Amino acid sequence: MLDSAKIEFIEFMMSADVLKFGSFVTKSGRNTPYFVNTGNYKTGKQIATLARFYSKLIKDTCGTDFDAMFGPAYKGIPLVAATAANLYAEYEIDKPYFFNRKEKKDHGEGGNLVGYSPKDGDSIIIVEDVITAGTAIRETMPVLKSAADVKVKDMFISVNRCEIGANSSKTAVMEVKEEFGLNVHSIISVADIYDYLKSKGAYANVLDDMKVYMDKYCVL
Repeated sequence: MLDSAKIEFIEFMMSADVLKFGSFVTKSGRNTPYFVNTGNYKTGKQIATLARFYSKLIKDTCGTDFDAMFGPAYKGIPLVAATAANLYAEYEIDKPYFFNRKEKKDHGEGGNLVGYSPKDGDSIIIVEDVITAGTAIRETMPVLKSAADVKVKDMFISVNRCEIGANSSKTAVMEVKEEFGLNVHSIISVADIYDYLKSKGAYANVLDDMKVYMDKYCVL
């Protein structure tokens, strides 16, 4: 359901030029009429606002029932740091965070993880930008599991594109749930974006293109 918080988030993404409409190609090679590029967040106010939305979703979903937060390189790094800060500032939930390097460091402290060192039995949540085909999470889970025998039950993202993954009848979110037991929670979904545009009455061409795209690639 499109509520005031979702409307606020959609308009925030549009104002930051993160949510754009036109003709784009996704990482999975699909031609899409809308695109979410969280790399366009570039000011202190923007990352602070984004962290506020993430931390509220985490607080409402998990409360304090987790041990640490992980942000996959690269876009997950500022997300997890800012969200950890906001969780403490706004809710006094003080949790450690960590992230990975793309390549192992062979000097200094070494390794490919920075920040908190996970321990066996830890419950870890993942903070990421979006999920399209599920490729990134399949790269992330081995990184976490090789660090310690951790439990990873929840992942938090900005937008659920609701797109099919390798199996044409299941979304990437459904697949990672089956494969890893991972629950993916999003601030908004593609359906919310569609409903928002429809409520504005000024995006007829975009709505038509989105309907075609969603009918072809999405499971709602």
